[in-house]
Amino acid sequence: MQESTLPNLTPEQRQEALKKAAIARHKRAKLREDIKAGKVSLAEVFEMDDDIAKRMKVSALIESMPGYGKAKAAKIMDELEISESRRVQGLGIRQREQLLEKLG
Repeated sequence: MQESTLPNLTPEQRQEALKKAAIARHKRAKLREDIKAGKVSLAEVFEMDDDIAKRMKVSALIESMPGYGKAKAAKIMDELEISESRRVQGLGIRQREQLLEKLG
């Protein structure tokens, strides 16, 4: 079994990585807020050429939709046979079409 070790970072590199992660979390939270508020549609998220949108988990995306929570998101993902670990960029064309049909 191979050991997984974190890279040895200088304090400056560590600070930079932490700052970058905080910015990504902030952008992801903003995108989720915009989806919940109806400012950004599901179709628009699928069209985004943005790493924040592409790397978002599908379950988090569904939960961001107005009126959907963890239970409804899990049910939809189960019905459409989408893995709970799947991210937006990993969805196939058919899965995207099914989600758009289901969630509009």
